Amino acid sequence: MDLTRLRVLVAVADEGSVTAAAEALHYAQPSVSHHLAKLEAETGVTLVQRVGRGIRLTSAGQLLAERGREILGQVEAARLEVAAHAGLRTGRVRLAAFPSALATLVPAAAARLAADHPGVELALTEAEPPQAMTALRHGEVDLALVFDHGDSAAPRNVELRPVLREPLYLVTRRADRGGRELADHASRPWIAGCSRCREHLLAACERAGFTPRIEFETDDYVAVQALVAAGLGVSTLPGLALVANKHPELRIVRLPDERRVSIATYGRPPFAAPTQALLDILSASAAPRWPR
Repeated sequence: MDLTRLRVLVAVADEGSVTAAAEALHYAQPSVSHHLAKLEAETGVTLVQRVGRGIRLTSAGQLLAERGREILGQVEAARLEVAAHAGLRTGRVRLAAFPSALATLVPAAAARLAADHPGVELALTEAEPPQAMTALRHGEVDLALVFDHGDSAAPRNVELRPVLREPLYLVTRRADRGGRELADHASRPWIAGCSRCREHLLAACERAGFTPRIEFETDDYVAVQALVAAGLGVSTLPGLALVANKHPELRIVRLPDERRVSIATYGRPPFAAPTQALLDILSASAAPRWPR
């Protein structure tokens, strides 16, 4: 398949119309239509269909557009690898990481990379694991620092390298009286975090025999602590969030649950030298001193 035609199909999928794709690519509109027709001839399937005065992708077109994003991303990654072939004197590595990892694990790794390889540029992106995985598969980042609760498998062509096991904590206001188990707070309002954390909270509470009454939801772990400290509810937080910042008016109790923190890579090694250097540094990350 011609990469230019794949790029055109992806642009149509992203922009929603031939006109918008042409503007994004700086092509004439007839040129976009021509590339789509040629791509249909190459694949032997219908990729777009007319709807009123516009078009939409068929199921085959949507499938090819999704794969096209991966292919184009990997081509770009290969270009960067070749550009960095001279070694670690130059090059660039792109890392996506969830917020509490960006505040704890990443700064030390970035400092080590800068000290060992001062010519390598590091680009950082904040992203929760689902978005980080998508960026990795699309070639938008080279590495992704992600977490899971031991209940999810790696996507196709993605390998997970364990970094550490992160404890989870029950978080209540220091001035409150209450037990050390989730069920001891079944009647109280709860504060939930990101979608994955919320799912785990619901599952943990269900195992404890109750359904939590969630009154607040926020991805900001500093905001979660402030809400708990204000007496507006109780919550659970992962260890890295408390290592990054712990409100002085909180009482924390370590729970038996943990979550896995891993580095995700896409495709098979060898990786570009800057990517491998950061991968090695992150893999050697020591677990922080967990709060008590």
